[in-house]
Amino acid sequence: MKKAKLILDNNQTIELPIIEGTENEKAIDISTLRNETGYITLDPGYGNTGACMSDITFIDGETGILRYRGFPIEQVVENTNFTDLSHLLIYGDKKDDLMEFKKSLRQHAVIHEDMKRFFDGFPSNAHPMAILSSMVTALSSYHDDNDKTEEEKIDINIVRLLAKVKTIAAYSYRKSHGLPFIYPEPELGYVENFLHMMFADSQEDNHSDDIIVEALNLLLILHADHEQNCSTSTVRMVGSSQANIYATISAGISALWGPLHGGANQAVIEMLKMIHEDGGSYKKYIDLAKDKNSPFRLMGFGHRVYKNYDPRARVIKKMTEKVLKKLNIDDPLLDIAKELESVALSDEYFIKRGLYPNVDFYSGIIYRALGFPTNMFTVMFALGRLPGWIAHWREMMLNPKSRINRPRQIYTGLNKRDCK
Repeated sequence: MKKAKLILDNNQTIELPIIEGTENEKAIDISTLRNETGYITLDPGYGNTGACMSDITFIDGETGILRYRGFPIEQVVENTNFTDLSHLLIYGDKKDDLMEFKKSLRQHAVIHEDMKRFFDGFPSNAHPMAILSSMVTALSSYHDDNDKTEEEKIDINIVRLLAKVKTIAAYSYRKSHGLPFIYPEPELGYVENFLHMMFADSQEDNHSDDIIVEALNLLLILHADHEQNCSTSTVRMVGSSQANIYATISAGISALWGPLHGGANQAVIEMLKMIHEDGGSYKKYIDLAKDKNSPFRLMGFGHRVYKNYDPRARVIKKMTEKVLKKLNIDDPLLDIAKELESVALSDEYFIKRGLYPNVDFYSGIIYRALGFPTNMFTVMFALGRLPGWIAHWREMMLNPKSRINRPRQIYTGLNKRDCK
């Protein structure tokens, strides 16, 4: 095994193992560092820290690669649907129970009748993410599985979550618009059922169109997993305490809510609206984005991981044009978005800094075209990310070497003093 040498200021030298992944990613294993030296590492934001080893998703940000279980994202969106992908992410290549998995998702889509009254406790202007995170936590009080083995509990609760979260998401939308709840239809597929519960009494014909179903499948697939992002790391952190899966996923939903994470596509639409209301002068805002003294920031450009074109953005751009053409929508925000993208792909300022359009840049435009209100965008992100969260939670729970997460810190406060 290859090793790295660390020389400390007291001339102590220790050797640390070098871990290599299947895609030649390398890491220095510092798990014994504190015990051997008394030192810890400091990495604010954890940008250089590997918290786990996982075989679910691979990202190469420098070259713009995203693969689920080894499959390139460009091939995944062409050859599968969201339900099949969810099974792949959670269970790997095990396909013998795929049909039973799909059947169970349909059977468990209904939430307990008592839970419907919970929605009445939220004000009409409650953000759907607040409702979603609260209701997911509440699910735990309706499911007692003491008669099952640990692995059986894991599998049944996985199905329950995947099935019921889309129902809760749809009910959150209905609640915020003063509309009656619509029960799931067991004969419909996952995406079709969700659209039915959202729009059955108002835009059913529009949302049952094959292109619309294809677009939503695509969006959910593109968001399904993205390695150790903020919300997934939160799921692993909370899950490491042995909190139940409902509380754990609720924590992930809360982490996703932030505008720097799942709220980014909502921020893109709000930015495009602002530019449009200011006369559509995108060049003005390009200049502001370049001005280091300006607080303005172009939303939907650049990515913490990707230093190249976000591979999801390439795929979603084509679908955006397809949806708007099908729905015969002439959206001025799309025109502004295209102009911004054109500048970002040709202007040396953006190229040098790797500020390419990311998946959030176009996803909000599609959701807007499909009739989703802006405050539902992050809920849709959560619905897509759910199988990724569950896959990481399950991987951690079934790993006998898992331990409770407990980062360290460097204390910078006052020294000992007397309290008088």
